[in-house]
Amino acid sequence: MVDCFVRIPREQGFLSFWRGNLANVIRYFPTQALNFAFKDKYKQVFLGGVDKKTQFWRYFAGNLASGGAAGATSLCFVYPLDFARTRLAADIGKGAGQREFSGLGNCLTKIFKSDGLMGLYRGFGVSVQGIIIYRAAYFGFFDTAKGMLPDPKNTPLVISWLIAQTVTTVAGIMSYPFDTVRRRMMMQSGRAKADLMYKSTAHCWGKIYKTEGGAAFFKGAFSNVLRGTGGALVLVLYDEIKAFIF
Repeated sequence: MVDCFVRIPREQGFLSFWRGNLANVIRYFPTQALNFAFKDKYKQVFLGGVDKKTQFWRYFAGNLASGGAAGATSLCFVYPLDFARTRLAADIGKGAGQREFSGLGNCLTKIFKSDGLMGLYRGFGVSVQGIIIYRAAYFGFFDTAKGMLPDPKNTPLVISWLIAQTVTTVAGIMSYPFDTVRRRMMMQSGRAKADLMYKSTAHCWGKIYKTEGGAAFFKGAFSNVLRGTGGALVLVLYDEIKAFIF
């Protein structure tokens, strides 16, 4: 990670750290809004009539299911922006002439012209699997842990944040291999058939494991955990704002 931090500004310029960030910002707000909105709706479906004190495992499973379903549903709407963020971040070079894409619009247009709509959804299947695991753990563990506290509504902010940070870290590590595979699949859109490294998602899993080992699935996981601090704050603030409004 340190080597990456040193080489990027030296070889591509300091602003390259933010390459693809516009797509990330545009994607972030609807993603969070949809995740929380869908989660509450799915909780009504999965947890209707469930008593958390006498039906703990059903309550726990319902929280996992509502979180996973919310994440998968949200992903359907924002995936092309997630795709563009990944491609732009990996588009190396100091000047426009050395890069494949000039910006967000150019990236989406170019891939759509060469591969059609399916090109913008490359890796979607494994992304859904990963987001179900991530959101199920993210929302499910948090809601379950908060719900088992003596007085969930009056839990100190620091305790809520510690629970959220633990949950975010666990969720990020559990789902990271899926994130690795989906990004590898994303990088194949717009490429000639002869240049494709992976025939399918299953082939990608197998090839990474055979040629790079199991540890390759977790490359970059530590930086992802550090980035997840923001996700923990969002989780806590959402509960605090909801409690204040309602």
